[in-house]
Amino acid sequence: MRHPGFALLLLAVAARPVAAQATPEIYDFGKTPAGDKVKRFRLSNDKGTVVHLITLGAAIQRWDIKGKDGKTVNLVLGFDDAAGYQSDANAYFGCTTGRVAGRIANATFDLDGKTYKLAVNNGKHHLHGGVKRSLDKVLWEGEYKRGKDGSPGVLFTYTSPDGEEGYPGKLKVEVHYTLNKKNELRIDYTATTDKATPINLTNHSYFNLAGAGADTVLDHELTVDAEWYAATDDELIPTGKLARVEKTPLDFSKATKLGDRIDAYTKGPFKGYDHTFLLSDRKREATFAGRLTHPPTGRTLTVSTTEPALQVYTANYLKNQKGADGKMYKQHSAVCLETQHVPDAVHHPAFPSTILRPGETYRQTCVYAFDEK
Repeated sequence: MRHPGFALLLLAVAARPVAAQATPEIYDFGKTPAGDKVKRFRLSNDKGTVVHLITLGAAIQRWDIKGKDGKTVNLVLGFDDAAGYQSDANAYFGCTTGRVAGRIANATFDLDGKTYKLAVNNGKHHLHGGVKRSLDKVLWEGEYKRGKDGSPGVLFTYTSPDGEEGYPGKLKVEVHYTLNKKNELRIDYTATTDKATPINLTNHSYFNLAGAGADTVLDHELTVDAEWYAATDDELIPTGKLARVEKTPLDFSKATKLGDRIDAYTKGPFKGYDHTFLLSDRKREATFAGRLTHPPTGRTLTVSTTEPALQVYTANYLKNQKGADGKMYKQHSAVCLETQHVPDAVHHPAFPSTILRPGETYRQTCVYAFDEK
């Protein structure tokens, strides 16, 4: 027979707060112009890290970390409500980008004997999936779902109808964010289609390890595991040729300050770094792609991926937008580290293919891991 105090002990244990969050908290985050509610999910772990995700664009809205000094800092650029994400001030902050991230030349491509015309939104070209119904602008369904390791997470789902923004096929997309005890934010993407269609998804978060709204990211050091990059023309469209990074301003094989050689590109069409690096030794599991460090604080962000390329973009077109917490976002005040395929692959058969066909499943994983020494 159990001791009479045993039941009381069980109740006491059950009442104790757990170190890690069991389920994400959900909040209202405003509405779309059509009146649909935007939801915000809050994930946290026992290291004091909190990640906020929103159903508009399946985006990372905030990433708060607790430093060794006890102060909380937000690492990513964003807005305090849904209205900001639907305004002209939004520069794809934190969103899921697609159907195809990056540029498609002349907003058109041929597939299986048919020509498809896409939305034109970057000069005469197509950028980041389109104008009105690209994945960053639509409202996703969101629900709590743990990761394979039991970490709390949020699963976002969206079905893009055949013909949306000019793309063929009914595309079903899932984006699963999980935050674990190691301070890793993992993003798993899957997609299926009923017609052959190009797909190239990524996350478009802008990072500043000194804190979102800090004046510059040019004091950060970057390492990229790449020997090659995709050459482009003056309109930032890949030419189809690959070039070595060695002995160029794009050589980040060793940790190098972003500001040390950026002047090589600020006076040209790039206005800073906006380059696609071909990553070395890709595997079925996420492997090291690059590392961003901020020496003054000792903070480090390590990026791992299953994708063949990493797009490095130094926020060249920010124009003093007012973002979360009233912070101003200036040119070169953040950097995007976008794991993806090479842009405009539909026009370059030598690049890894971005075509998804019926019966296949698109899969990719990106892991952002934070640390502070």
